[in-house]
Amino acid sequence: MISSIASDWSMHLADEFQKPYFNRLDSAVMRAYLAFPTHVFPKKNDLFTALDACAFSDVKVVILGQDPYPTKGYAHGLCFSVPADVTTLPKSLQNISKELESDVGKPLLGNGNLLRWATQGVLMLNAILTVHEGKPGSHASMGWEQFTDAVIELLGKQENPIVFILWGGFANSKKALITGSKHLILSAPHPSSLSAYRGFFGCKHFSRTNEFLQSIGSEPIDW
Repeated sequence: MISSIASDWSMHLADEFQKPYFNRLDSAVMRAYLAFPTHVFPKKNDLFTALDACAFSDVKVVILGQDPYPTKGYAHGLCFSVPADVTTLPKSLQNISKELESDVGKPLLGNGNLLRWATQGVLMLNAILTVHEGKPGSHASMGWEQFTDAVIELLGKQENPIVFILWGGFANSKKALITGSKHLILSAPHPSSLSAYRGFFGCKHFSRTNEFLQSIGSEPIDW
């Protein structure tokens, strides 16, 4: 079952797992992994890394992506992130590193694995959690967005303030799900090579996030 999440998300999403659409999603994803075991990304064991690495009770920041990298060896369950052994970073991640250096004075440390952000309370969630090799958006019709919208809506209702970082039109379309009045929503163009120069560079989302966290008495993120 794809609903095997190791953290406290299981309790908060228990009702979601019982809905008919999720049963259909579960079956569709399992069929895809069975039919194309080496061509569906991320690996099945990494499917819920975003939720497993950042428990519901620990979420301080949410970064939204669209779907996993469709390149073999790149996707590992965290949006924008790649495993530590990937030597050529995707362009979006290169641009994130440039903005990070410009904003807080340091680029990504050594590699593109952003698990260290997740373990500090940054939920790095793709709207669609699987993809077929070489086919971006190929699993968009499976039902993932209904599930991840439920995750965003659940967080968006929380009383505890959360920073929602929305890069690009797709992520910005999720604003309506964030209904709590205490949250900080940061919007900018996507960090891809096509749009980074339209306002992603210079958005200062990393420092603005930490300023907000410190203002509410929370530990800043060591980016």
